[in-house]
Amino acid sequence: MKQALSDAIAARGYDTLTPVQEAVTAPGLTGADMLVSAQTGSGKTLGFGLAIAPTLLGEAETFEAAGPPLALVIAPTRELALQVKRELAWLYAQAGAQLASCVGGMDMRDERRALARGAHIVVATPGRLRDHITRGAIDLTALRAVVLDEADEMLDLGFREDLEFILGAAPAERQTLLFSATVPNAIAKLAQSYQRDATRISTASEKQQHADIEYRALSVSARDAENAIINVLRYYEAPNAIVFANTRAMVNRLTTRLSNRGFPVVALSGELSQSERTHALQAMRDGRARVCVATDVAARGIDLPNLDLVVHAELPTNHETLLHRSGRTGRAGRKGVSAMIVPPAARKKAERILKFAKLRAEWDVAPGAEAVMARDEVRMLADPVWSEAPTESEAAPVAKLTETFSPEQIATAYLRLYHDRHSAPEELGPADAKPAPRAAFGPSVWYALEGGQAVGAEPRRLLPMLCKAGGLSKDDIGAIRVHHDASFIEIREAAVAGFEAAIGAAMKVEGAGLSRQAKAPDRGPRPERPERPERPVRSERPAQPRPKSDPDGTTKPVDWNDTSAPRPKKPKPAAGGDKPRKPRNKDKARADARPEGVVTRHKPRAAGPGGKPKGPPPPKGKSDSKKNKARANAANPGARMSGPRRKKP
Repeated sequence: MKQALSDAIAARGYDTLTPVQEAVTAPGLTGADMLVSAQTGSGKTLGFGLAIAPTLLGEAETFEAAGPPLALVIAPTRELALQVKRELAWLYAQAGAQLASCVGGMDMRDERRALARGAHIVVATPGRLRDHITRGAIDLTALRAVVLDEADEMLDLGFREDLEFILGAAPAERQTLLFSATVPNAIAKLAQSYQRDATRISTASEKQQHADIEYRALSVSARDAENAIINVLRYYEAPNAIVFANTRAMVNRLTTRLSNRGFPVVALSGELSQSERTHALQAMRDGRARVCVATDVAARGIDLPNLDLVVHAELPTNHETLLHRSGRTGRAGRKGVSAMIVPPAARKKAERILKFAKLRAEWDVAPGAEAVMARDEVRMLADPVWSEAPTESEAAPVAKLTETFSPEQIATAYLRLYHDRHSAPEELGPADAKPAPRAAFGPSVWYALEGGQAVGAEPRRLLPMLCKAGGLSKDDIGAIRVHHDASFIEIREAAVAGFEAAIGAAMKVEGAGLSRQAKAPDRGPRPERPERPERPVRSERPAQPRPKSDPDGTTKPVDWNDTSAPRPKKPKPAAGGDKPRKPRNKDKARADARPEGVVTRHKPRAAGPGGKPKGPPPPKGKSDSKKNKARANAANPGARMSGPRRKKP
């Protein structure tokens, strides 16, 4: 390993390398092509940074003056590309490396100027890099190494054509490294086409996915799914947490809900601009935000400090997405928790995804309000503030508090202030609770209210009116039956006394008279539907006579229900003659109106047998009426006549 890189790693606080970093830096693989599969969070970025160092530096310890790029690192998303650039910047800082980025959403002019000044390593996304190659803004002649980070994700996002174009434009003599969490057939074919005798590296951690992540599947009723997310965030109180949703609409909904509950939250989805996404991630790194609600656009490559919790508000579509989402936590030796919110309808899907991912999750119910409060008490008592002695500036206020208030008052005030800093947890119902059947209404009294269907009375309008006027709750009112001239209301017998006292002796509700009934109203006989006349079956319909000429000249009715007999065809005209053409009145009128000696525009057609002209008909021209309208419109533009629309001058 180069001394400059070794010093940078030591200054960063790394004592040992991860398994994937040790594998790619083995002495026998210097300059070799590699196909590496390792789980997310295993240190792949630092690994390929160390792997390409001998190829870029050679025998030297530092870089020469920057010119055309020596290495390309291609990542699927803008966030991952910028994160890779930050990692390589501190790794190669003492070696004097100049880095440039080419990612979508940034100003292309700034990127072209940076490339023109020179860069040793360029980190890019596939689409923007192809644009620069097509425009001639980047020179690939000096390229020595190409790294494809998260190659499987780039293929899933549809970048295969762009990758083939970039690799085809790169020099043939180069080192090519493919890093991927999984190696499907598409990745294997890409490696076979663009790598030379690539070494396949599969770390031991790949067999046991995410050993540092605790997977929990939390059962919850369908109506308490969002409340369970709040309780999970409160239960763990992680310094940083990501809540994953499947759609932008759900991201916006959860962001608003958590913000209203007092969580410092930011959103991250594809509808945000690049600057908004950068500011959101920076807020998480600075500590201004503690919760990030995101779509799967953030599932790849996002590395946030102290990210100890991942919550799947909605289950991912497949097991690979689950692994990439969960891989945001438990990175670089840290422990993390991946919690899935599982309503009853999604339990089978959750079990299937966990099975395909070869993961074993701990099934439990979502933490309720009591569990969150108990966890708060444990955290409060374990706070190191209890063991710290008061400072000189705090001594006088502490003495004043102990003299003024009793220990119980001080403890109560501290407890209330502690709870005020945290959002209250939510009460959750049973995870497998079904809607309870409605209990019997019990003894009741019926009342008749003036006005029914004739005046537009409806139960949805009568219910709030009666509750407001009689001081009732909706549980005190049973059935409401609206007849033509009156409406009948059933009221629980226990609430009758209070209801009549609130109504008063006048027994009127908003001007309508109310009277007590001795029994339930009679529903009345149900009107009978008029019977439909039965339609005869097709086979039973009488044969409809229809004149038809037979070859013998006789006419007989045709039975259309008889499918065995062929349908008679029309007789063909006799051979050698055409059907005589019936003269039209319009032709006769035109012929009579034509003066003698006037030559027509078209050559008249010769008459054939039967008086029918031979050859195709002459082309149709404008009729006299249309010509007259056009002439009138041209002569008097102000007076428009009906007919063809004139073009504006």
